Amino acid sequence: MTRRRPSSPRSSKPSSRNRQGKLRIIGGDHRRRILPVLDKPGLRPTPDQVRETLFNWLTGELHGAHVLDLFAGTGALGLEALSRGARKATFVERDPDVAHAIEANLTTLDIQDSRVINTDASSLLQGPAPAASFSIVFLDPPFRMDLAAPCCTALENAGWLAEEAWIYIEVEANLIPDVPANWSLHREVRAGDSHGRLYYRKMVPSA
Repeated sequence: MTRRRPSSPRSSKPSSRNRQGKLRIIGGDHRRRILPVLDKPGLRPTPDQVRETLFNWLTGELHGAHVLDLFAGTGALGLEALSRGARKATFVERDPDVAHAIEANLTTLDIQDSRVINTDASSLLQGPAPAASFSIVFLDPPFRMDLAAPCCTALENAGWLAEEAWIYIEVEANLIPDVPANWSLHREVRAGDSHGRLYYRKMVPSA
């Protein structure tokens, strides 16, 4: 997942509390594996504590899941899901260098049944959905660009989601995302300037 925040003189200095350029898988088959990530402004893995919390919520839902990691960035959430039993993942990342880095990490972990799409996530969702729908989606768009709501609408209306699906949305702390009526809030977590919410989606019965 990408965490791109507007730069400022203060935030441009590396934090001594974070190991820049490294991603640690925290659970599953690849637990404790350390993977490189590109040293780009605003690009860093979702914190371990948030990932641990999220994947505790998703325990029991990951085995065999088809995962979509939108605005993937480091790919931290998709890679964690694969380590914990997801069958395959699709990563969507528009920066070609960052997308290539995710591909390299998939190769390092010998994960073959997953792919990286080098394109803009918002634009991809406006196109036709793939034949196989997704049971788990991670959505972490850049802050203050009002991308969460249209992405949620596209996911719901264009056939991207399984009949029952889980969607994790991470947005700025003061924003309540506008989601489809058939998505119910399951859990939420705050971390610094972000707020993560896990929704459960049920298909609306046809009339």
